Amino acid sequence: TVWPNTGCFSEVAYSQSTGQKEQLSRCLQRGIRRVQDLCKVLQLPRVFEETAVSYFQRALQHPSFHLVSLEKKELLGGCCVFVTCRQHNWPVTMGTICSLLYAKQELFASVYLSLQKELGLSVPALSLADLVKTHLNSFRLFQHASDVPAPFVEDKDKMIARTMQIVELASETWLVTGRHPVPIVTAAAFLSWQSLQPASRLTCTLGRFCKLAGVDLPPPAHLRLKELLEILLRMASQLAWLRVFNMDKKTVVKHIGDLLQNRIFLLKNAFCLEDREEQCAAAPGEDSPGVGSPGFPLATGGAAQEEGCPSEGKRQREGSPRPLLPPCLINPRKRLRTAAPNASDSAITGDEPISDSEIEQYLRGPDEIRAFRKAKAWP
Repeated sequence: TVWPNTGCFSEVAYSQSTGQKEQLSRCLQRGIRRVQDLCKVLQLPRVFEETAVSYFQRALQHPSFHLVSLEKKELLGGCCVFVTCRQHNWPVTMGTICSLLYAKQELFASVYLSLQKELGLSVPALSLADLVKTHLNSFRLFQHASDVPAPFVEDKDKMIARTMQIVELASETWLVTGRHPVPIVTAAAFLSWQSLQPASRLTCTLGRFCKLAGVDLPPPAHLRLKELLEILLRMASQLAWLRVFNMDKKTVVKHIGDLLQNRIFLLKNAFCLEDREEQCAAAPGEDSPGVGSPGFPLATGGAAQEEGCPSEGKRQREGSPRPLLPPCLINPRKRLRTAAPNASDSAITGDEPISDSEIEQYLRGPDEIRAFRKAKAWP
């Protein structure tokens, strides 16, 4: 058979002629393998892996992710795994995923937010208690090893319980709000580990502790440790049997157990309330009606109620209690200084523009005009 005008025919791919793709694209295949490998490293259940793969396939089919860079497409699989873990209340942090993918946290966070927005995914908040348990499970201090000295080995359950108490204290004193949780958990774990056997562990630094535990040291962990020690020192100043000692950041670790046991009472007395300060400032010689009420408990009982605010002022001078505020309000960031105005610019020349509000001050109404005429006795 001879076909007439064979030039009108052209080669058509099988997938184009049938509308069916014979195989997945290479980008999708690599992404699925990356998601599966990441789930295996994290030892996630099979259901998690299937959910993460389905999210990844949906994301690549979405128009918003067609023209993104290759680096963001590689992070897309990690974001799908992270979303799946959060939806199943599996405590995995963003920093853990980033360390496995060798990715920057800022870029990973942007891709994660885009994925959550475009696919309309509902992601619940991470439980801090589960995060503490998961983070401490990766420590190598709970079993004897050749590179871990015997005095540094600690019981896992005791350390998790003490760390949870310190993290709860940090949450009650505004040290957790709006911050990455891993540095706070690391600092709390270090303090709890030191307090369980302080005699042999006080000389150990935070950097060496993380090295022995086999975990990374987050840069803000030193600041979180400093803030926690400041809170503990203020609480220690309210215990009668600790006032005879000269407490510092080393010795206060020995008494963390006693401080945590009386946490609520010590916090109320170590930190004053702003309303209480205002009442004392307004009536320094009179009894304030709010003092001694359930909302304003006193540490000294009836003696403080009789003396009123003068005793409170004396206590503030001795212990210098401050309001319990977030660290960003206590130590605000320094702002850039603006250039001081020149003397020539501030000089009054008489040619300055007059605002409408200033003009209205000189305008008189009919009543004012009549009163002004009577006062001047005009004819």
